[in-house]
Amino acid sequence: MADYYEILGIARTASSAEVRKAYAVIARERHPDRFTDPEQRKAAQAYFTDATSAFNTLASDTQRREYDLSLSRPRLDTPERIAEDAFKRGQAAMEQKDFHTAVELFKVAADRQPAKALHHAALAQALARNPRWAREAATAWETALKMSPKNAAWHVELGRLLAAQGLKLRARRAFEAALAVAPDDASAREELLALDPEPPAPAPGGLSGLLRRK
Repeated sequence: MADYYEILGIARTASSAEVRKAYAVIARERHPDRFTDPEQRKAAQAYFTDATSAFNTLASDTQRREYDLSLSRPRLDTPERIAEDAFKRGQAAMEQKDFHTAVELFKVAADRQPAKALHHAALAQALARNPRWAREAATAWETALKMSPKNAAWHVELGRLLAAQGLKLRARRAFEAALAVAPDDASAREELLALDPEPPAPAPGGLSGLLRRK
């Protein structure tokens, strides 16, 4: 686990006001948008993600107490352990409906263990809780599905997200992908039908065309 106090550059006895002040300085001076060089921007994004996780944890009295207790446990010294720890804490944040914290933690999990589809799927689910994050959620779903293309439920979730944004064509493709994997998936069939509840009008010509011409 990262040392959140070290990331924010504060003492472990820092007050809540000092935590907020330290994060405000980081947000102002080290935000990724301030960097144009791709490598510097990538590094800044990783740091800012950690700083945001640190702030969200230390700014909450409950989470700070839990974090302080965790410091006495063995340190997480590999990307895989860091990812799994962030993932578990993200799940706990989701249960508490703290979606902002969940997003930041799942981003850490996905960043530290990028080849694990479940981490990207969890990030997508957390992002989908806020309409403003819909585009990023769709990207996370697509990333997860590239690694696990036979997960029909995830295709359905992506389709629902796209449909809610009015992107019916992309939503249709997602639901059809779910049915290609699981032809009996009732959720995919219901969602697909909901996109086009009315049957298509007959094309000109044929029997109906002949009758109209008579």
